[in-house]
Amino acid sequence: MSDPTLFSRSAEPLAARMRPTTLDEFLGQEHLLGAGKPLRELIRRGEIGSCIFWGPPGSGKTTLARIIANYTDRQFEPFSAVTEGVGRVREIIKAAEERLKYEGRGTILFCDEIHRFNKAQQDAFLPWVENGIVTLIGATTENPSFELTGALLSRCRVFVLEPLAETHIRAIVRRALENPGYGMGDAGCVLSDEGIEALVEYAQGDARRALNGLEAVHQHLHASRIPHPEQSTHPASRDTVIQVLERPLPVYDKSGEQHFNIISALHKAVRGSDVEGALYWLARMVVGGEDPLYIARRLVRMAAEDIGLADPRALSVALAAKDAYHFLGSPEGELALAEATVYLATAPKSNRVTTAFSQALDAAREHPAEGVPLHIRNAPTPLMKELGYGAGYRYAHDYDGAYVPQEYLPEVLRGARWYEPTEAGYEKTVKERIAWWEKLKREAKPGMRDG
Repeated sequence: MSDPTLFSRSAEPLAARMRPTTLDEFLGQEHLLGAGKPLRELIRRGEIGSCIFWGPPGSGKTTLARIIANYTDRQFEPFSAVTEGVGRVREIIKAAEERLKYEGRGTILFCDEIHRFNKAQQDAFLPWVENGIVTLIGATTENPSFELTGALLSRCRVFVLEPLAETHIRAIVRRALENPGYGMGDAGCVLSDEGIEALVEYAQGDARRALNGLEAVHQHLHASRIPHPEQSTHPASRDTVIQVLERPLPVYDKSGEQHFNIISALHKAVRGSDVEGALYWLARMVVGGEDPLYIARRLVRMAAEDIGLADPRALSVALAAKDAYHFLGSPEGELALAEATVYLATAPKSNRVTTAFSQALDAAREHPAEGVPLHIRNAPTPLMKELGYGAGYRYAHDYDGAYVPQEYLPEVLRGARWYEPTEAGYEKTVKERIAWWEKLKREAKPGMRDG
């Protein structure tokens, strides 16, 4: 027999029942809503205009939109771009026009998952936002710069919401357990401190996930007391909470902003010689389901871009890791990627090849039609030899050290210096060789240098 008090207050999920209605009840986003912050003052004065809330799930986007409606005394019209279309938008707009005309009351059109609308659908909002019939508040988990039209962004302020801190999640869970109005503690749901911490870890900054998880634990504890619900229960332990909840996947989106943010973090950790940081972001990508061959390709790029000739073996190690993964597959091949990541992170660093090639590309664009000097041209025919092709070329291996001073650049670029080796790793040896060749070139007769 079920407990009639289980959800006696409402059939709504706990997260909906606990939704704050005032700014003072709202937890988190202090950078936007702290004392004296501009957004908080705009809301309190009822002067908030059309805006976009960009943030992860469970960070309070919908709740904040509802609070704005309460403070500004506007009609709140929720709308989902996932399940509804432009036809529904037109219905809301028509009702908003009549409300403004006959009641003098504005309307907040809250569009959840606004990034799901295509560009033409987003443009449908523009005239109604411009003439003030509705105040548009869009919520998105995706980067608005990529997903929303420039015309819409120019008419809306973008506010970035962050995942909730553990202190906020902990406070929300305790509020649910200790407040008799939410149907948790008064229905026999008791968690140990360790159980609450497990729930906080599970939430990953998502208040909705935390409260949904708490409901799942509640239901489990309730079911385990049947047929004797009157018996007192011990607080749910950490192990109990972990057994009830599924292990959450790390936050990762293989095609969205998280994809680019995390590969950027991996690249920067390798460049910054932070082994632990590099391994963590590598693991986040692997556990999140990223294609390991994509990771391998990026490791090859890091070897060439950030290590270069400071350690020429880095490129070989990265390519070997790619081949090893291709040969072994998952999960064994992932260890080769980890080995390459550690090697790259601990290798001496130099971006001088990258810089030199960039400068050479600039020179090629600036001087796209310079002829090859005659003495280094190919001369496969008698006519070409008669025209001077190859004349005066000196074969380097005929000279001591396999080097002879002669020019290889077009006249306009002679004297250019793009590659400047560092003192790091093998590049120090390269620098010494270049210095020796330059010394020989300075000491050579002018005619010998010119070829």
